[in-house]
Parts: sequence; C-alpha cells; structure tokens
Amino acid sequence: MTTSAQTVMAPARAKTAAESATLRRKQGFQHGGWFVAPFLLLFTLFVIWPLLRGIYLSFTDANISGDSANFVGLDNYREALQDPLMWDALGHSAYFTLLVVPCITVLAFLLAMLAHHIERGKWLWRLCFFAPFLLPSTVAGNLWQWLFNPGTGMINHVFGIETPWLTDKSYAMLAIVITTLWWTVGFSFLLYLAALQGIPDHLYEAAKLDGANAWHRLAHITLPMLRNITGLVIALQILASLQIFDQAVVMTDFSPGPEESTRTFVQYTLEQGFTSYRVGYASAISIIFFVIIAAVALARMWLLRNREEGVR
Repeated sequence: MTTSAQTVMAPARAKTAAESATLRRKQGFQHGGWFVAPFLLLFTLFVIWPLLRGIYLSFTDANISGDSANFVGLDNYREALQDPLMWDALGHSAYFTLLVVPCITVLAFLLAMLAHHIERGKWLWRLCFFAPFLLPSTVAGNLWQWLFNPGTGMINHVFGIETPWLTDKSYAMLAIVITTLWWTVGFSFLLYLAALQGIPDHLYEAAKLDGANAWHRLAHITLPMLRNITGLVIALQILASLQIFDQAVVMTDFSPGPEESTRTFVQYTLEQGFTSYRVGYASAISIIFFVIIAAVALARMWLLRNREEGVR
C-alpha cells in the first residue's frame, strides 16, 4: 500500500474507531442504567423530592394541620435570621462539634495504633473498641443517662463526686460529648485501623535501618501516610456532629436541657414543626441548615483539592 493511500485511510480508521468507542459507551450506559435505576428511583423519592418539597414549603405559612398554605415569600427566612433561639441552637450544635471532633479524631487514632500493634488478642481489642458503635442511639443514650444519674449512677459513685451531670448547664453538654465519644469512636477507629494496615512495612524497615526511633517513624511515616484518612475522619465527624439529635434528646428526656443549654439545631427545627406546628418556618430553618452543611462539605472538597494540587 502506498503512502498516499495510507494517508487517505488513516482518518477513516480513526473515525471508525471513534464511532465504535461511542457505540460501546452507549451500550454500556444502557446496560448499566438498569442497575442504577432502582437507586436513582429511591434517591429521587426519599431525597430529591423531600428537598424540593421543603424548599417550596419554606416560602409558605404551611402548618401541620394540612390547611391550605399561603405564599409568604422570604418572610420565614427573615424571621429565622432574626430568631435568637435559632442562633442559640446553632451555637450549641457548633460548640458540641468543636468539642467532639478533635477528641474523637485523636482517640480513634490512639485506639487504632493500640489495636494495630498489640500482638495477643487483636480480635478482642478490635471488637471492644468497635462494638459500642453498633448500639442504637436510644440504647447508648439511656445507658449513659443512668451512668450519669447523680443518685444511682456509677460515674459519681466510682469517682466519689456529686456532679449534677444532666441537670446543670455547665455539665450537661459535656455529658453528651462523653457519651458520643464512647458511642461513635468505633467508626473512626475502624477507618484508622484499615489505613494503618495499608502502610507498607518496608517503609518502617528502611527507617529502622537508617536509625529512626519510634517517634521519628510516627512523625515521618505514620502521620503523613494517614493524612488523607485524617481529613476524611474530620470531615465526616463535623457533618455528623452538626446534626446531633438522638443522644441529646434521649439523655435529657426529650427536653432542651437545663436552661435550654443542650437544645440543638435539629431539635429546634423539630420543635417548630411538630410542637409549634409551623411547618413552613421549620422548612425554612431546615433549608438554612442544609446550606450550612453543604458549605462545610464544599469547603472540605476545596481544601482537599488545593492540597492535592500543592503536592503535585
């Protein structure tokens, strides 16, 4: 075949290959679409539709009785932004988050290091650290409510103190934080443990040959290799802690706590919707909270992307 003929046929072969690749992608999408269709249906039904419905209700004066709702525009949002109780509830959720996230990150890392390096009974240690996470929130809340009971609780009895854990605003949130650490640390512990097992052993062996001690190996190998998983743990814990509800209401018997010191944002939203029957106003508060959560998630993604670009 001459060179001129090859030159003429090259674009044709390229076009045929491109068409074949396009056809394969279409066929793959058609076949794969049947597998993702159930998920998309459920996602639309239980996530997209409630979100759109909530956005609509936030512009109305809808109530729980089901009466016809009137369009009120941005009145609910204006009221929410000027509502001191809403800002107090948001402050309580943020304060809880500031206490929980650093503690649970450090504690999960330490427990993972212990379970990773211990030689005997590894499965027992891992089970003990992870088992509380399997408990329902009501069980964990009721258990620690009894432990913190000033009269019959084990905490005061063991330490010989008389602290009113759940009846004093100075201690109520701290008691909820302690409960949350015990209950949820297992999830972050499992993430750290999996990441530790993924660090190649030859890195530690090479460091030992170079004379690095345990602290040097921790600072220059373990922590840098766990940087991504630490970022993931922090992001997940922030998002989860901002949405605190279950353990707080269970431990305070479904009240806002002593002097309303443990009322969280989610709890205040439910109070407005199901106690005050103001569904429209509660929807507006929910949308504001959704924007806050989305902003935190997007900030995490932006920081991660910038860090990856910096490494490159």
